Amino acid sequence: MTIVAARRYTHGLVSHADLPIDGEACSLPPDGSFDWIGLYEPDDAEMERVRVQYGLHPLAVEDALHPRQLPKIDIYGQQIFVVARTAELVETPEGEDLIEYGQTSFFVGKGFIVSVRFGSTRAHSDLRRRLEEDAERLAEGPDYVLHAVLDFLVDGYLPLMDDLDAIAQEMEEDAIDEFPDQATIRRIFRLRRQLRRFERVIGPMEEVTKRLSVAELPVIDASSQIWFRDVLDHVRRVLARQSGLKETLASIVDTASLLEQHRQGEMTRKLASWAAILAVPTAIAGVYGMNFERIPGSHLVDGFYWLLGVMIAVCALLYWRFRKIGWI
Repeated sequence: MTIVAARRYTHGLVSHADLPIDGEACSLPPDGSFDWIGLYEPDDAEMERVRVQYGLHPLAVEDALHPRQLPKIDIYGQQIFVVARTAELVETPEGEDLIEYGQTSFFVGKGFIVSVRFGSTRAHSDLRRRLEEDAERLAEGPDYVLHAVLDFLVDGYLPLMDDLDAIAQEMEEDAIDEFPDQATIRRIFRLRRQLRRFERVIGPMEEVTKRLSVAELPVIDASSQIWFRDVLDHVRRVLARQSGLKETLASIVDTASLLEQHRQGEMTRKLASWAAILAVPTAIAGVYGMNFERIPGSHLVDGFYWLLGVMIAVCALLYWRFRKIGWI
């Protein structure tokens, strides 16, 4: 069986380190005790034994075994079923950035909590050890464990946001230097699509943590709701960063287009300035190069030098003028 841990805690201390999961209905732990069962990608038969042993609702078990649910809370009598989603950024063999999602489900009842993890590579072992070092907090019961694991999952969104922030900043810097090429533009739109999906998949976590922090729910003690408000605050911060990143990616192409238009405008002005300067000697030389006998000044001894001086003077005047207005 894919049991990561099956432990009973009494007053915050481990009283049974390896509980048997034999598929037989068991009595609830005594007051001051609760069971924490951690499963990783169990199959139907394994999940059925846990269902029978703790009296889990079949509909909730079905949702836990199909890891494509959106975050939610369902109430089944005196038990609650919570679905949370995990997310991490991976690089595909083609070099693309892809957000992969996992699912962690929780069955919380009087005297037990069962966690079912699919997809996520972040195990709860280190978290469990840290919680076991604080017996006073762990003695608060399954609702505190639920808060701790949800907080652990939400904190996992932060490295994802940091990585996406770094990617967006790199794209912004590149866009300042030159207009993005087609590969970069395609990457920007793929990331925007990934962020929209992130909002659809992770967004409901805000409502889940809000209900846990304010609503009257079975097995959630009112004194523990302050902990869920902290998780809610973290979720909202992540969603705010996600929204900001989406706007940043949307503005990169617009900003790059404005900068490119400015660069093209500067180049156009420079070309127009030099064209105007070169047009003067071209026009004068064209007129005096015409095959006529009576062109004013063509028979002067110093006519060539006077004409050359006029061309140089006019070109210098135009150059000074264009330089002064910043076109050259």
